This record gives sequence, structure tokens and C-alpha cells, in this order.
Amino acid sequence: MTDRRLDLRGLKCPLPALKARKALAGLSADDILIVECTDPLAEIDIPHVVTETGHSLESAARDGDVLVFRIRKTAAGRCG
Repeated sequence: MTDRRLDLRGLKCPLPALKARKALAGLSADDILIVECTDPLAEIDIPHVVTETGHSLESAARDGDVLVFRIRKTAAGRCG
């Protein structure tokens, strides 16, 4: 299991969701993707991508103007 951090600060919708989906596709089961972004719409889009692809959103938090999502890739997840 590895952790990968993805800094998407400054990117606007739909790029954070698209880049998070692509990053998840490159991970192995049980790897963690930590996504950091500043687009307010990511608060809706990133959890939607996680649900849609069958992975697990372990946490979502705000640190100032930065949204931080911790996503675990599941073996059953799909990234297509």
C-alpha cells in the first residue's frame, strides 16, 4: 500500500475530478490517493467520482481554502 498526493490547487471544474479519476486508474488496490484542490465544486465532484468508480472516500476536509480528500482504491473499483 502506498500513498500518492495529487496537488490540483488552482484547477477549475472539471479538471480536478478528471485528474483524480485518471490517478486512481494508475493505482493498485488499497493504495491511497490524497487529492488537494481549491475549486469549490470539487466538494461535490470528487465524492461523486469516488462513488461512481466504486472506491472508498476515507475522509474529506477543508484546510483554509484547500479541500483535501483521502481516497482508498478498492479492488472492485472501476476507473472507466
